[in-house]
Amino acid sequence: MSVEVKRDIRKLKQEDLEKFFVQQGDKPFRAKQVFEWLWKKSAHDFDQMTNLSLPVRELLKTHFTINPIRVDRMQRSNDGTIKNAVTLHDSLVVESVLIPAEKRITACVSSQVGCSLACKFCATASLKRMRNLSVDEIYDQVVAIREQSEEFFNRPLTNIVFMGMGEPLLNYSNVVAAIDKITSPKGLGMAMKRITVSTAGIAKMIIKMADDGVKFNLAVSLHSAVDAKRSSIMPINETNSLDELAEALKYWYRKTKSKVTYEYVVWKGFNDKETDIQALLKFCKHIPCKVNLIEYNPIGVSDFKQAESTVIDRYMSVLEENGITTRVRRSRGKDIDAACGQLANKFES
Repeated sequence: MSVEVKRDIRKLKQEDLEKFFVQQGDKPFRAKQVFEWLWKKSAHDFDQMTNLSLPVRELLKTHFTINPIRVDRMQRSNDGTIKNAVTLHDSLVVESVLIPAEKRITACVSSQVGCSLACKFCATASLKRMRNLSVDEIYDQVVAIREQSEEFFNRPLTNIVFMGMGEPLLNYSNVVAAIDKITSPKGLGMAMKRITVSTAGIAKMIIKMADDGVKFNLAVSLHSAVDAKRSSIMPINETNSLDELAEALKYWYRKTKSKVTYEYVVWKGFNDKETDIQALLKFCKHIPCKVNLIEYNPIGVSDFKQAESTVIDRYMSVLEENGITTRVRRSRGKDIDAACGQLANKFES
């Protein structure tokens, strides 16, 4: 006698669950109740669904499963940053980070287990890409950080950035669907303008986002506006050149009227010359944009070193003199390897 394989209930659409309940002789509205528990109240156990009768809960247990993430290890930085080791249902691990600031608390979430882009300055590049995260796995990271924000800081989560492990645009459909759950009144109800998706610069996917009319913010991990240099540290640039990226970003702005943020680390001896500054300035003139100059976070196996502060100041003055909003983003959580580019599951045994 074959045993029915339980389906992951969070993979179903509400209409699918309605059909299930009708087939079981129940009312279709039952699906709405269940979905509210799953996505608005973030239930991880059918027994939490207390407005459902015991027979209905037992029916759900018989046919379905919920596969929540598990925060197996939490590290707290001296600056208040929290890094989570998130174990998935198949025992793979990703990391997520809570970043507290004076006016905001930001969740930095992962979109893939590992990454395939092999950027030389990023610790995640040492991990091969194993799989994409599902909609519920992305959503659960946000829920966990929201709970930590309230528990440890007595403040609500205000922002979400897709800047953790993985390239979000290579898991596009799940990322967009997760954002839909996170922003929906039937889900977490967060504001779309508080969400930023960061990409290494996949031109065709930026065009697709524009065509899809997404409402979240776009950031591009740029780091050099000189093709040869960018290709030397970011292999994705070999198939998505700066010219192609610029055309995609122009298309993005025409369709969305939304500024792009360029993430830019300045390294000693790599992109710290006047020619690098002028190249970035030229690239910034393609569309309205902002620039985040990022403090470099060592990853232990790299020869990259933080540029001198005088170089950062020069970048700032040139960009701002030309009307480009620029700020220096100080890294948080470096003492627990939670800062930008440092996520690599170092604690795994």
